[in-house]
Amino acid sequence: MPIKPFLRWAGSKRQMISRLVPFWLGEHKRYIEPFAGSACLFFYLEPERALLNDLNAELIRTMVAVRDAWEEVAYYLSLLRPCKEIYLWLRKENTSGYSDPQAAARFIYLNRLCFNGLYRTNLKGEFNVPYAPYKAGAMPNKICLQQCSHVLASAEIRAADFEEVLEEATEGDFVYMDPPFALDEGRGFIEYGVNAEFRLPFTSDDLDRLTKWLPILDERGASFVLSYANTKQAATAFAGWHCSTVKAKRQIAGNHADRRVAEELVVTNIKVAQ
Repeated sequence: MPIKPFLRWAGSKRQMISRLVPFWLGEHKRYIEPFAGSACLFFYLEPERALLNDLNAELIRTMVAVRDAWEEVAYYLSLLRPCKEIYLWLRKENTSGYSDPQAAARFIYLNRLCFNGLYRTNLKGEFNVPYAPYKAGAMPNKICLQQCSHVLASAEIRAADFEEVLEEATEGDFVYMDPPFALDEGRGFIEYGVNAEFRLPFTSDDLDRLTKWLPILDERGASFVLSYANTKQAATAFAGWHCSTVKAKRQIAGNHADRRVAEELVVTNIKVAQ
């Protein structure tokens, strides 16, 4: 059975896995993901070498702790009873004095019980997503964390700007990019808040920066796959590459009636029959 990620994540591509897996040809030297999130494709593929990156330092701290000390993470997580009172108390906690496994257990706990696996901060950088455990599933158990740790053992994990990571891509690498959406129609989704540390939301300028890297990756002999909202801006930006569309459910809206099925683009330089 494929390994399931230990985190929920707003915008996760778990429902698109079947459309993404065929691009992994089994001959790539290294898997690179500049916008890791829950890294669901990485866990599904279980590559022998990988580079995972995300600007969210708390997320990266958690991944490193699960990789290097999953038993401690599992222990601290087992001490936390799922309930609103503990959730609200932990949400206000400053983790500067926490060990990495303690901080990871807190992050996983809040992620599992918050609204739709959303990560959002206020202007002070404080996590402020409301408690909403409905249909969130059980906390990751020891088996899940051990399996994820085993897969993460193959990965270098860092928190940097995506261009720093793409700069390292070379011939034979497989690069999967799933950035936040810089929507050109309506209000975009602010995933990490607006504080200067994260430099988000992902803007149109960031999309332009990312688009410029596609021919560079291609010239270097790296394979890439990019998933993005099917907007006019994106269609123009990615014209000239192999593009297909896939239906994806939007889960962010608080009102169930506002959630909808939307189209996403899958952009690649790999020729694979889909």
